[in-house]
Amino acid sequence: MDFELKTLRLAQAARAKADALVFLVTQDTAKAKADDALSALAARAIKTGDFSAEAGKLLPCYAAEGIQAPRVLLAGAGDGSAQAVRRAVAAAIALIKSGPACQAVLCFAQTPSPAALRAAVLAAADAAYAYTETKPKAKPVALTGVRLALPAAASAALKTAFAQATATASGIRLAREWGNRPANHATPRQLAAAAQAIAKEKGSHIDCEVLGPKEVAKLGMGAFAAVARGSHEELRFIVLRYQGAAKSQPPVALVGKGITFDSGGISIKPAAGMDEMKFDMCGAASVLGAFEALRQLQPAINVVGLIPACENLPGGGATKPGDVVTSLSGQTIEVLNTDAEGRLVLCDALAYAARFKPRAIIDIATLTGACVIALGHVRSGLYATDAALAQALQQAGEAALDPCWPMPLDDEYAEGLKSNFADVANVAGRPAGSVTAAKFLQRFVPEGTPWAHLDIAGSAWKSGKAKGATGRPVGLLVQYLLAQAA
Repeated sequence: MDFELKTLRLAQAARAKADALVFLVTQDTAKAKADDALSALAARAIKTGDFSAEAGKLLPCYAAEGIQAPRVLLAGAGDGSAQAVRRAVAAAIALIKSGPACQAVLCFAQTPSPAALRAAVLAAADAAYAYTETKPKAKPVALTGVRLALPAAASAALKTAFAQATATASGIRLAREWGNRPANHATPRQLAAAAQAIAKEKGSHIDCEVLGPKEVAKLGMGAFAAVARGSHEELRFIVLRYQGAAKSQPPVALVGKGITFDSGGISIKPAAGMDEMKFDMCGAASVLGAFEALRQLQPAINVVGLIPACENLPGGGATKPGDVVTSLSGQTIEVLNTDAEGRLVLCDALAYAARFKPRAIIDIATLTGACVIALGHVRSGLYATDAALAQALQQAGEAALDPCWPMPLDDEYAEGLKSNFADVANVAGRPAGSVTAAKFLQRFVPEGTPWAHLDIAGSAWKSGKAKGATGRPVGLLVQYLLAQAA
């Protein structure tokens, strides 16, 4: 999807050539004097009761008098807030994306806030996305370009918001694309190649290193290696480094869970719904998406991305319940349940992050079904050892309309992780399962380093008719990194 920011007063927008024109009608627009064709059309529709400015309401019109575009869509944008604009644009683009319109104008009657403009871009990109990688006969989305028309010249703040939104949209699209690919089209090696492709882009300021089984074994990542034992697909440990600030500046480390397929291992999952376990690498995909946005925006910050990627399958060499493995940190782990594998690959990656002396570590993982029970599919779970980091991430999530919610990390939750045969067990009981998983990870965070864990099991993908990756929490991560750079 291509985006362009234009200055067009309503009278000019009515004369603009486009396949379709979406007019965002806010409550203020509805009350204003109708002295142009678009406002007059909206006023008539409201007066007759066929339309209202309520967020998400739509009224398609064809060959409207005084308007050049053959297709006009009135879209209610409520109070003009970012949330309302997102609902309006999402509904409008979903209606027109399948054609025949190829180019659309998205028209604001009043100058939007930077947050509302950002929401419009992200909503349009999200609504227009369609997965086609393994669907060669699928009809492509007809809509390929959107011009966002403002009634006055864009301020510096609006131009910045637009640039950030388009880059974030690219990152989200990349994350969705890799999250949606079947496991045989998104192996650890292919995920590593995707990371290398980002780094190879001209002027990316990104370096990429990929470690294989021998290097991982030499490092002593016994927990990570244990998860991969049952699969014929080789593991990969992906290290991305974005250098946007002076080398003396400590980086932010992003750690993404990259289980490209999770059968549960010997503790195998039920067959129903197991196909969705291709989404178990959405944490890794979100790190790739964040780096794609960094590549485009070039903010003054240093960022490290760490992705432990492998499959979790049963096999003759697979780790068994009761096995004890030694992690990179030197701590031994009793593997009581091989389906609690995400924490095993992450714990070694968290310990590895220490070598970069990061200012903060944020891991992102589809870690627990318990988090879905706690928070549903609206907010990601947020665990943090540092109040300032937690606040910054929560603020970034609210600003990006990609929200998270703080969860507890009381020491008492770790009691269930005690083991008679190792330093720690990889699971506790069912109560507070997402919390005990976070407490397990906390043991492996470099001492004194602010750390946050985002459990995205409920937000990374959708099931049912809308089955597919969401690209979350790329928006949150990019917003956080940009705020830190500022």
